[in-house]
Amino acid sequence: MAQLKALAAKPWIWSFIGALAAWLATIAFTGGYGAGGMLTAAFSLAVFMVIVGTGQMFVITLGPGNVDLSLPANIGLASAVAMKTMDGQDSMIAIGLLAALASGAAVGAANYLLIWALRIPPIIATLSASFIIQSIDISYGRGLQIKPPPGFAEFTNLQILGVPVLALVTILFTLGAGIALQRMIYGRSVLAIGQNISAAWLAGVPVGRIRFLTYTLSGTLGGLNGALLAGYFRGANVDIGNEYLLSSIAVVVIGGTSVAGGKANIPGIWGAALFLVLLLTMLNTFGVSAGVRLLLTGLIIVGVITAAGGKRS
Repeated sequence: MAQLKALAAKPWIWSFIGALAAWLATIAFTGGYGAGGMLTAAFSLAVFMVIVGTGQMFVITLGPGNVDLSLPANIGLASAVAMKTMDGQDSMIAIGLLAALASGAAVGAANYLLIWALRIPPIIATLSASFIIQSIDISYGRGLQIKPPPGFAEFTNLQILGVPVLALVTILFTLGAGIALQRMIYGRSVLAIGQNISAAWLAGVPVGRIRFLTYTLSGTLGGLNGALLAGYFRGANVDIGNEYLLSSIAVVVIGGTSVAGGKANIPGIWGAALFLVLLLTMLNTFGVSAGVRLLLTGLIIVGVITAAGGKRS
């Protein structure tokens, strides 16, 4: 009993409970048909939310007002950069991935330089940057017809016993991110800045450098996501990252990370991503109209956040 109470007190557990409830409700409606395939699809799509959500989590953990709104445009541009660089050739996969990472890192670094040089709130700086990036993306990637190399497309869709390989790799990545957050100087510095930026500075934390690295990290993960999405959906698209603006923030909040900063939660990102994917699957299976689906999604998300918040308090 004590162990169950301790588990219930974990903020991330409620996102997993929400995901399980959505899955059970769906298979009950379908009589158990497609239960395994639903989980496979959920893990496949959740991967992309987890990657961008991890970068967004580090940014939000820096404290109130810190958020990266340039991710959708960043993802779209990186997908075009990756596909043009790879040019459909398996021999160019590594170089194409590096190009996408460099594109995302440049966007992230530019975001922080805007914040630092102009002394404007991050939400304004990253939103303004997104319009510039989107303009570049439209001129660079509009009408792009280049398909991903066969080997890259196969890897992004590869499964082992029904488990997406990309999900397994992403789990290892998030384990590393959790270690970095809790055990490494960089992660502890991010947490310290989010708890009290003045105290962190007085304690010798290089606040400017850590914030620069964090925004660059978020941009880099956005670039990686763009390349992987292009491989998974077998082509680049200007709008390929549009859904990851709100979802990257939602998985962070639902997953138990504090929007006030200073408290992050890696496991919760996985739970929240699976919850959002399975919730959408459930509502689609029930045949709910688009308007009602949006309303119910919002209400259910608020319910999960409230339940988690109540347990934390």
